[in-house]
Amino acid sequence: MRARLSAAWVFVMLNMVFADILSFMSPGALQQVLAGTAEGIQITPAFLLVAAVVAEVPISMVLLSLLLPQRTARWANIGAAVVTVAFVLGMGSATPHYVFIAALETLGCLAIAWWSWTWRPAEWRAPSARLATDM
Repeated sequence: MRARLSAAWVFVMLNMVFADILSFMSPGALQQVLAGTAEGIQITPAFLLVAAVVAEVPISMVLLSLLLPQRTARWANIGAAVVTVAFVLGMGSATPHYVFIAALETLGCLAIAWWSWTWRPAEWRAPSARLATDM
């Protein structure tokens, strides 16, 4: 289960990165960023800090899914999936490529939340046994 969750976070994270890369290819996007705005939002140091913190959630979960104790990992995955979906849906654009990728990110986060919610006690293991058998 841990490897599955970690891999799902890699899937979500890579989709987030490619959504941003493709967004920079939209006509006028680079000019907006150079002018200090993005999709009508003023780019400030505070905005960049919030964006960095929110982007760090799926990045951190790749590792934390493998290392946290099971009960903590379960709730961390659920919470991180909710935060990530809120960010994806709340901060995105309505361009076709973004809507498509955001749908995949959302499905990935829903799968993470479901797998975490249904993670059965029979799968709970000590950290040393967990890493040896899940990899």
